[in-house]
Amino acid sequence: MVQLTNFVYAITAASIIGAVTAHPGSHDGASAAELARRSNFIASSKRSLAGCASKMKARGFEEKAIARRAALAESIRAKRSIQGGRQYLKARDLATVLATDHASDLEGVTLNTDYSTLFSGNVSCVLQPEVTQGPYYVDGELVRQDIRETQGGVDLYADVQIVDVATCEPVPNLYLDWWHANATGVYSGIVASGNGDSSDATNIDNSFLRGVQPTDEDGVAQFLTVFPGHYTSRATHVHILGHLNPTVLANNTISGGTVSHVGQVFFDQELISTVETTSPYSTNTQELTANADDQILSEEAADMDPFMEYVLLGDSVSDGILAWISIGIDTSASYSVSSAATWTEHGGVANSNSGAGGMGGGSAPSGTGAPGGGMTAPTGAPPS
Repeated sequence: MVQLTNFVYAITAASIIGAVTAHPGSHDGASAAELARRSNFIASSKRSLAGCASKMKARGFEEKAIARRAALAESIRAKRSIQGGRQYLKARDLATVLATDHASDLEGVTLNTDYSTLFSGNVSCVLQPEVTQGPYYVDGELVRQDIRETQGGVDLYADVQIVDVATCEPVPNLYLDWWHANATGVYSGIVASGNGDSSDATNIDNSFLRGVQPTDEDGVAQFLTVFPGHYTSRATHVHILGHLNPTVLANNTISGGTVSHVGQVFFDQELISTVETTSPYSTNTQELTANADDQILSEEAADMDPFMEYVLLGDSVSDGILAWISIGIDTSASYSVSSAATWTEHGGVANSNSGAGGMGGGSAPSGTGAPGGGMTAPTGAPPS
């Protein structure tokens, strides 16, 4: 097991476009009112963030990010005994989203290329429009960094920095939920049609590729996971959800607090295509939806760029990927979310109102609330 020590603190331009939900049959086009609300949201967020870039640079964010990204990359490569490596840079073109393939525009990168070139970038941060959590959200997940368990796939070292859009300052002590499908397009903890073998009731008790991490003083949470797999009708993505002021329970889960952010992050199509040629991704028989064909992405792709920056740690994706993103949020916001299930030390418990189905042998741990009521905020609902 690879243990991560030197956290990377990444600041890049990033945002999430509006969405309805995230699974088959649940992402119809947005209404005119919803689209108008999103447009106003984007316009106001751009204005409020106009001064953030200069403030963040003046406070030394860029220098700190470069140094820590480099330290983490070298630490991982050393522990994985990876030789070479630095020339295999992949970088986003921040000027566009789907109009380009997001391949590196750097020429002549070698082992001697300075890290300030490899890891520097726009230090601005774009407020991330809220999206619903999707039908496969499970509350009660463990606070842990390594969420792979026994899942196969390409190791992904993910760094997410959360910034307060009102102050341009990092947000410490925010507990970030992170979850996604495995290499063959299946979510743990959910028994439902469209999520793998719906006759396999044991999946309700699984917890792979789900976890929670608190942000540190620099607003950074980090996860060691595997690159997400695809499933029918959606481009490859990861769900995130931020909790402010929750209580950490004795069983290493969280309860209560306020849900201040709900979103998704995405990956370059070229990277997805490369990963999909490797095992076990290549055994996935579900239809692969390209970024350009994803309804959620396509609605406002001209204005938003919700992709993670990344570098390959070695000669191929099989050596692992280091990816990072910075997200601006409104810390005064409060959203109400409902879970499809709750994970407990004895297994999963489905929320009977979620439509996800399945019931494990567990019962909700003390302090986490009812299966469908854990981790809820008292007011509001995120725009869809």
